[in-house]
Amino acid sequence: MFKLLRENIRIALNSIRTQLLRTILTILIIAIGVFALVMILSAVKSLENTIAGDFASMGSNTFTLQRYDFDIQRSGERQKVNPILSYRDIKEFEETYNFPLTRTAVSFTGTASAEIKYENFKTDPEVQVLGINENYLNNSGLEIDLGRNFNSFDISNNNNVCIIGSDIVKSLFKDENPIDKVISVRGAKYKIVGVLKTKGSTFGNNQDLRVMIPIQAARGLFTQPNINYNISVMVDNTEMLDSAQEEAIITFRNIRGLSPVEENNFGMVRSDDLINRIASITGYLEAAAWIISIITIFGSSIALMNIMLVSVTERTREIGVRKSLGAKRKTIANQFIIETVLIGQMGGALGIFLGVVGGFLFAYFLKFDYSLPWAAMIAAAIISFVVAVIAGSYPAAKAAGLDPIESLRYE
Repeated sequence: MFKLLRENIRIALNSIRTQLLRTILTILIIAIGVFALVMILSAVKSLENTIAGDFASMGSNTFTLQRYDFDIQRSGERQKVNPILSYRDIKEFEETYNFPLTRTAVSFTGTASAEIKYENFKTDPEVQVLGINENYLNNSGLEIDLGRNFNSFDISNNNNVCIIGSDIVKSLFKDENPIDKVISVRGAKYKIVGVLKTKGSTFGNNQDLRVMIPIQAARGLFTQPNINYNISVMVDNTEMLDSAQEEAIITFRNIRGLSPVEENNFGMVRSDDLINRIASITGYLEAAAWIISIITIFGSSIALMNIMLVSVTERTREIGVRKSLGAKRKTIANQFIIETVLIGQMGGALGIFLGVVGGFLFAYFLKFDYSLPWAAMIAAAIISFVVAVIAGSYPAAKAAGLDPIESLRYE
């Protein structure tokens, strides 16, 4: 049995070599379909890994009070204009919200185009400067690599200290230890007490080009009107998350002076809700990838079937000779099935290779978190095999059914 299989594979490879151009075109057609599947699923997986990783670092026990809900921010459709979260709002929330086992972080972005100086060195004017309190790093899932976090003394006494991102260390300090060095932000001097662990970039937003200073110091440095602040609350016990969220809504409604019949004029987002919504979006993208790929592969299967039918016609005399020498119908059919499967697997392998390379390049240039799409690769290999078997079944049946005498007469 294995000897016959080996012989059929040898005959199939010889046939492929004699029809090289046609075979290459067929392989490319199949490869395009498989490439579309692996490439798109790989890109979607990289996107999902990156975004989910960023939000997952915050933990599932965190919620944020902000100006608008996530759905309104995403769609851009605003039936009413909510007031910003002012400094008075966040200070009153800090003072009145006292739910047990919670930590409240307040922050705002002063600028995203600051130039940071140290001695004779300076960065490009693309550094983000944030004003934060002592709970911001923990609530945001950020970690200290060198030095320490802010403490309540730094915040309450408005100390001129700062925490910087790892890319600022590379730009200004090279091989020098940045801790206790003094940098200049808009002419104000701040002593570095901590360096953040590297976070990378998401959608072009470099999270390692950041300087964080105490929120009161930031308010003195950035005095533009209508600054929008953010409030983030972390609950130590996840079972108390819903109660903590309801208490936060009641507290903030009181701060805003809303009556019981008025709707909220602010938004609230839970980190786990964001992850679930992102998963649903990437699910649609994955479904689209499957549809596009199946249509493409279906087209390639028709092309493969046509090529095998042409091959049957061209090899009619060969089939007649083999039958006259005692070859069975099953042997002839198997020969063409094996030939079709070989072409299909070649196309599948090429498509998987191109898809993996394409997905890697996509993730590399967009700074996404790449991972091999094993599910897509396995699915592509199975689909290539199934398509080849289906596409080769009719030509194989036609070849097996040829009359040996009529085949020998075929010119």
